[in-house]
Amino acid sequence: MIVIKSPREIEIMARAGQVTAQAHRLVEQAIAPGVTTGELDRMVEEFLLDLGAKPAFKGYVGFPAIICSSLNHQVVHGIPSEKVVLEEGDILSVDIGAIVDGYVGDAAATYPVGAVSPEARRLIEATSGALEKGIAQAVAGNRLTDISAAVQQWVESQGFSVVRDYVGHGIGQSMHEDPQIPNFGPPGYGPKLAEGMVLAIEPMVNMGGYSVKTLNDGWTVVTTDGSLSAHFEHTVAITKQGPQVLTALM
Repeated sequence: MIVIKSPREIEIMARAGQVTAQAHRLVEQAIAPGVTTGELDRMVEEFLLDLGAKPAFKGYVGFPAIICSSLNHQVVHGIPSEKVVLEEGDILSVDIGAIVDGYVGDAAATYPVGAVSPEARRLIEATSGALEKGIAQAVAGNRLTDISAAVQQWVESQGFSVVRDYVGHGIGQSMHEDPQIPNFGPPGYGPKLAEGMVLAIEPMVNMGGYSVKTLNDGWTVVTTDGSLSAHFEHTVAITKQGPQVLTALM
């Protein structure tokens, strides 16, 4: 069942979104060669708690950390660690969730560590662009897979592949609500989008093939062929005025 949010609920979700966006800004400023993903995790935890927000990920289905930090060929759900030291030329996907007054904000971005290769930069830009293409379709009256098709068409036009195994999702008082939002498929299918829906749109894009696998830790998803992967996500409300990106920094 898709839960329609009231304007008041969307206002609360916008506050959660801004906390999430501010945490991302903190991470972006801190990322550098020599920094560990464990340090980033502690930094975000302190920041969220100082603002009175609750981390959304820690303990969720048993996840052990505050952020997901996925390095290079890791796609999603990477676990932060003091043993993972960032190096020049790495790319790092960071996914952050924050709960404010019972509602969740969820956003991800992929950051370069120092100077990265032109190919890695192009992957990051293509994935960010795919998110923009998807958000542009999040308007009342469209069908759900209009978002999916826009993401896939853009990614493949850039010479990359879209991960099939993981999807975007509805979001609200629960982090994962209906509907699921694939990042591939033909347009014109699925439920009709309506005002009050709030969606977490999140393309995951591989430089090589789209096949992925999960490591023995039970969480970290990696590309099967070892190619680089990037991930971007925003929490988006569908309104009369069009898509409202709740996790864009104001």
